[in-house]
Amino acid sequence: MNSFFKNKYNKLLLSIGLDALGYVSIVFPPFDFVWAPLSAYLMTRLYKGKKGKIAAVISFVEEAMPMLDVIPTFTLMWLYTYVFSKGKKSITVEVND
Repeated sequence: MNSFFKNKYNKLLLSIGLDALGYVSIVFPPFDFVWAPLSAYLMTRLYKGKKGKIAAVISFVEEAMPMLDVIPTFTLMWLYTYVFSKGKKSITVEVND
């Protein structure tokens, strides 16, 4: 992905847009046949590593199952990644002589 999607707020806007696109299947159910695998692929491209792969499986199942399309999977993954996840945080220790 290019540098536009490395900014977490740009990624949030994209995630909200992709979740909104998933709502198309409420009006046009056959859209799920295309959207379920595409959403899984996009999830792996937006969120790298093991977390992205797990989120892709969840996204695929959520989009493929009827009546689960209202779950904002991309936005929830953004929240998990940037708000709730306990990533590696550096600790600085200052020593005074």
